[in-house]
Amino acid sequence: MNYTLHQLQIFLKVVQTKSITKASEALYMTQPAVSIQIKNLQDQFDIPLTEVIGRKLYVTDFGLEIAALAEKVVQEVAAINNKTLAYQGLLSGKLVISSASTGKYVIPYFLSSFLTMHPGIDLVLDVTNKARVVDSLVSNDIDFAVVSVLPDNLTVNEELLIENKLYMVGKSSDLPDEAPLIYREQGSATRVAMEKYFADVKNKQRKRFELTSNEAVKQAVIAGLGYSIIPLIGMQNELLNHQLHIIPIEGMPITTKWRLIWLKNKRLSPVSSAYLAFLQASKQQILKHNFQWFLNF
Repeated sequence: MNYTLHQLQIFLKVVQTKSITKASEALYMTQPAVSIQIKNLQDQFDIPLTEVIGRKLYVTDFGLEIAALAEKVVQEVAAINNKTLAYQGLLSGKLVISSASTGKYVIPYFLSSFLTMHPGIDLVLDVTNKARVVDSLVSNDIDFAVVSVLPDNLTVNEELLIENKLYMVGKSSDLPDEAPLIYREQGSATRVAMEKYFADVKNKQRKRFELTSNEAVKQAVIAGLGYSIIPLIGMQNELLNHQLHIIPIEGMPITTKWRLIWLKNKRLSPVSSAYLAFLQASKQQILKHNFQWFLNF
């Protein structure tokens, strides 16, 4: 047996994605290069690791057992590297965070100083919708998630970051009767808050558009296509430039909290533990330095 660590890492990605194409994209490799490495690994075993039925790739039971062992090997090698760097006074490794889309206005400020202090850390920050964030958390693909509403049926730990204030906004400060509303997509926490608000007030407002990002919603409102409820944290410049106007209506702002969460029983890596300790020690200073306008609004 003379398989390599690189082959095991590639095999794990194929197992995770169940696709040579998706694995090659995730690893920034060509499909032939991934296929060659998988073939070289397979040559070490008499029992198939994968099989193709139709045009779909399946991992055999034997392959799944090898993948479980390979994952332990990869984790132990990473631990050796981190331990070596720790003895040298350095911290190295990967920090993987998935954030709900509006969280992109929040989480970078809570990362900047930490990454400057530890240049050996690689950050992977996936900004997506809440549903995909929760999926990544459930599948244990990430260290932390950034959300404004805690997911249902998941036991998590949390570290509060900052309030999330949502206001009704429009191109002008008036809200006409039966004004067209612009919603976020299903699965968005902002969408949930908006639907709940209009259900509670029993207003005659009607949905007209559904868009898949906060930026798209803002541009649609600025263009005069309708009105929406938008997190304050993401529209500072538009308010200052009078492109958006907050509409003073009852029940606003809707307030939740941005928070960093992780699975309750998750074993944090040295990098994750160091980041959490940094966040707990530096949070108030970060808020004061970067979010004073928001806190005073």
